[in-house]
Amino acid sequence: MQTTMPTTEVRATGVRLTTLGLGAAPAGNLYRATTDDEAHATFQAAWDAGIRYFDTAPHYGLGLSERRLGAYLRTRPRDELVISTKVGRLLVDSPETADRRDPEMFDVPAAARRVWDFSRDGVLASVEASLERTGLDRIDVAYLHDPDEHWAQAAHEALPALVELRDQGVVGAIGAGMNQSAMLTRFVRETDVDVVMCAGRFTLLEQPALADLLPAAAERGVAVVAAAVYNSGLLAQDRPPSDATYDYAPVAAGPLERARRIAAVCEDHGVTLPQAALAYVRTHPAVVSTVVGLGAPEHAVQAAERAAVAVPGELWQALADAGLLAPEAVPTSG
Repeated sequence: MQTTMPTTEVRATGVRLTTLGLGAAPAGNLYRATTDDEAHATFQAAWDAGIRYFDTAPHYGLGLSERRLGAYLRTRPRDELVISTKVGRLLVDSPETADRRDPEMFDVPAAARRVWDFSRDGVLASVEASLERTGLDRIDVAYLHDPDEHWAQAAHEALPALVELRDQGVVGAIGAGMNQSAMLTRFVRETDVDVVMCAGRFTLLEQPALADLLPAAAERGVAVVAAAVYNSGLLAQDRPPSDATYDYAPVAAGPLERARRIAAVCEDHGVTLPQAALAYVRTHPAVVSTVVGLGAPEHAVQAAERAAVAVPGELWQALADAGLLAPEAVPTSG
């Protein structure tokens, strides 16, 4: 049975994001191979759970995620869904390496290579290629993908190109997605972005984005999508195991111990660590959606169930009292 999920409009773009979004990196064979049927079943479970926002990128499986997601979304009513993808990494055919595996975490043949390109022509080519791979008529949200080392070109060439595409209706909203908050704050304050995706820097474990990005976004009316809210796995289980990952690497003793202490306080308040992790990021008014990587149908169902749990507001103060949340990070409501 399908359910509905609340949505929030990104600025005045007409693009509305459900409170929970599906991150489609697993559909690109992130860490392990999956089948087309498994990816389709995951997308269907997410749809049935009320998720209507789907995030992908050319980087994910060298285009495999975009192709699989597009194949599914073409069977759904176009005006009911939102798809975001990214620019900045062009895929260039590489037949000489096709007999090898992709070196960047995705279990796919290295039949293409990624080339950083935030030029105007690179952006136009990237969007055109994404439209071809997905088979869709438009991209609802286009993000600059990890422009950490490319500020000048991203800000002065790539973004103006995305503005052109937004004006033409080829894309609906534009922004940037990164694993840091400082440069995202520059994009919010200095450019015409509608939305930013902040991965891992506003979570129950750590909140550097509270000092720069989130106030700037609230001031400028820019939407924030919170991603990697489990810090790439550390907060994804009720009790973090010793072999958990943190920022895509084996977790060190310090973050692991902190996560376990947070989990214990959550348990005392009748909620699980993942439930609290999802609820915490929603307490900030600038955050309009939370994207979670989902690699199996049961993960989609579980994420929707976790997101629906009402977490008591007293939990945040209890975490602060235990020295696990800074006073300024305690939500004033929610």
